[in-house]
Amino acid sequence: MPTLICDCNKTMPLDPQALGKALDENLTLHSTLCRREAGAYQQAIKTGEDVVVACTQEKRLFAELGQQTEGAVSPIRFVNIRETGGWSRDARSAMPKLAALLAAAKLPEPEPVATVTYKSTGRLLLVGPLELAERFAAGLADTLDVTIFSRGGSGAQERRYPVMGGRIESLSGWLGAFRLSWSQDNPIDLDLCTRCNACVAACPEQAIGLDYQVDAAACKSHRDCVKACGVAGAIDFTREPQAHSDDFDLVLDLRQLPAFAQHAPPQGYFHLPPADATGAKALETLLKLRELVGEFEKPKFFAYKQKLCAHSRNQAVGCNACIEICSAEAISSEKGRNQIKVNPNLCVGCGACTTVCPTGALTYTYPRAPEQGAKLKTLLATYERAGGTQPVVLVHSQERGQVLVEEVGRAARVGKLQGVPANVIPLPVWHTASLGIDLWLAAVAQGAAHVAVLATSEEAPQYLEGLRAQMAVAQAILNGLGYAGNHLTLAQAGDAAALDHEMQALARRAGAVPAVRGRFAVAAEKRTTLELSLDHLIDQARGLPEAIALPAASPFGNVLVDKEKCTLCLSCVSACPASALGDNPQLPQLRFTEKNCVQCGLCVTTCPEDAITLQPRLLLTAERKQPRVLNEMKPYGCVRCGKPFGTLKGVEAMLGKLAGHSMFQGDAIERLKMCGDCRVIDIYSAQNESRITDQ
Repeated sequence: MPTLICDCNKTMPLDPQALGKALDENLTLHSTLCRREAGAYQQAIKTGEDVVVACTQEKRLFAELGQQTEGAVSPIRFVNIRETGGWSRDARSAMPKLAALLAAAKLPEPEPVATVTYKSTGRLLLVGPLELAERFAAGLADTLDVTIFSRGGSGAQERRYPVMGGRIESLSGWLGAFRLSWSQDNPIDLDLCTRCNACVAACPEQAIGLDYQVDAAACKSHRDCVKACGVAGAIDFTREPQAHSDDFDLVLDLRQLPAFAQHAPPQGYFHLPPADATGAKALETLLKLRELVGEFEKPKFFAYKQKLCAHSRNQAVGCNACIEICSAEAISSEKGRNQIKVNPNLCVGCGACTTVCPTGALTYTYPRAPEQGAKLKTLLATYERAGGTQPVVLVHSQERGQVLVEEVGRAARVGKLQGVPANVIPLPVWHTASLGIDLWLAAVAQGAAHVAVLATSEEAPQYLEGLRAQMAVAQAILNGLGYAGNHLTLAQAGDAAALDHEMQALARRAGAVPAVRGRFAVAAEKRTTLELSLDHLIDQARGLPEAIALPAASPFGNVLVDKEKCTLCLSCVSACPASALGDNPQLPQLRFTEKNCVQCGLCVTTCPEDAITLQPRLLLTAERKQPRVLNEMKPYGCVRCGKPFGTLKGVEAMLGKLAGHSMFQGDAIERLKMCGDCRVIDIYSAQNESRITDQ
């Protein structure tokens, strides 16, 4: 796979020998690859091999040149080495980092993912004051089919658009599938109203505005307006409120408070409060609305495996982490079916649900964990092979985060900022909340001295809380294993200067890493990746404690059982989704395998005796992977045949609770001491009891 590097008119101190050695390739240094040396590019794209071009600024020019080149059949990949390090003040030391970026660009493209389709015919609902709504409608009606829902304001005399009024009951849905439900509680029927304004002039309380709706608080029931309406007959105060609903493809909400309170509203919904109804934001919204007619696709960002889900069992709810963190309110509980439900139309692809999921029931697919893990491994391995030390991985979004990184690089070129440090490796992702503890620990095990996640204005507050909680768990594990220093940071920056300052600090935050780097591949299953990372980190650690105490958000931990309360009913065993709790078919025992426990709490909510509590920790002894007995009891033998059929404590508890019941007196109470077989035999052999078959 040919790699073309260019020092951009000699503004970057590139070392083709060092880069080529790290990539196992002979590189030629260009200075004007997009201009006078374009012939080298044209020759490379005729080979049929994938070509890596170390330039993103002239991506469009290279694409056009490729179309004009006869015999050009090579796929082209572009990578930015200029703003990400080549223009930084320490660019001469950045060859290991640039080699790592070039090596990652050579990886295979991620496999395609399933898509979610939206269809919009351009039916637009405008909600807000009539005058403001009509002004926006005028700029959209040539492209969209506009309907106005208004309460308040004053409109134009000419009826240009359908206008509805009343009380909104609900607004739900997404692009191409919004549903508005409202009650028509206005005495004036806007369909019959001719806007003659006779009612406005006749009302002595001025309770009717030019939105042609009656202010019930001001109206004194003189009904002069009814007389003035005359022939039109549009006003009827005796009309009962009528329920209506209608469907729309797009919504522009011009009210002060939005209809959707969540951080990530549905696609196709735009909120523009009156303060923003003029200027650049209003123009941007108008342009976006005009483009949303047709058929659109987005990736289906997640995959869900119900059998791994720890949300609910037998109507009891355990883990709610994904529901609580979702900023789009796309995840809901279906505890009756022992699962959660994710609406792919509402999902915005942040991946936060997959980060906090303790079992891996929800996984991120854009890209998948093994693909993201391969990229991390390639970056770190190439960086080390090129002579780099103490690598810091900076995870940032492909949108606002990417913009800030590039702004830092450009500002460094003109001496205003220092630029991306030589040991800071930018890693763009669709959303920063999509990487979690499994990939962070894998990165440290494979040599990352620090992993930083860049948060800008894009992230919901609950994302930041979730990331901090997961980082606290990961850091506690690393420090508990003896890896000194700080390995994880949630970096926050709103502009280039703030990011530059943050990155200079990150460059010096180097935590200890294993002496031997991990060479394992990230697995598709989250728990498998965690185990691979932990096994390597534990193997390379020195002087291990028996266990590491962890914060409450830990996906690892112990189950404590109060033996005085526990009757060994084993309801917790059937509730456990991870097979951490089990029984013994031969003896009355409750057994526990700590490696499997995800601390979901289903056993706690299921236990009828409140005998179970959770203990977040990471056990480091061999016992972690072996089943151990949490509680055991003396078996209770059948009083008739002697066969064990329960526990002594459980049967005694049952006898105590039923002893006073009228149905369990005399021989009936004795049958509770028998096994199932003997109980049936005793019932049918008893001579002193009446039966329904008796005549």
